[in-house]
Amino acid sequence: MHDFISIVTPEFASRRAHRSCSIYSEIWDILDNVFDPELPGLTIWDLGILQDVKKENDIVLITVTPTYSGCPAVDTIIKDIQTELSKNGYRTVEVKIILSPAWTTDMMSPAGKSHLKSIQIAPPDKNDQIYCPVCKSKNTKVLSQFGSTACKSLYQCNDCFESFDYFKHF
Repeated sequence: MHDFISIVTPEFASRRAHRSCSIYSEIWDILDNVFDPELPGLTIWDLGILQDVKKENDIVLITVTPTYSGCPAVDTIIKDIQTELSKNGYRTVEVKIILSPAWTTDMMSPAGKSHLKSIQIAPPDKNDQIYCPVCKSKNTKVLSQFGSTACKSLYQCNDCFESFDYFKHF
């Protein structure tokens, strides 16, 4: 059985190092209360889309890379960032969306991948070895390349017969 050991990727390690060296740790911490609207309980940090926090004069500048261009959740995420920072006294917030470098599942935190499993979504795997998030069986089959969102595929476990989403590796 697969034990879902999370490995820190170089991409995530780079993001984590950047965040830990930032002089704006309070803002980063506030943004840990902003979640992806399509993935309950998954923060934008753990998803890997929160890239940078800066401040120029009284303007807070947030940089986000969407999971894919045209992602319908981006507008909600921008509003949620602005709302959360406003609740904490930051009145002028600009959110910049960047597409380069492109987001990759390697930017996700190990905690984010573990959270996906906890909500019964198989986390991304570089080798596309999909394990059932319910019973951990590797005996799975694809039902559809398109799941509940464009970044997921629909799978079924051949052992416990549960259907589940697999968060595609990008």
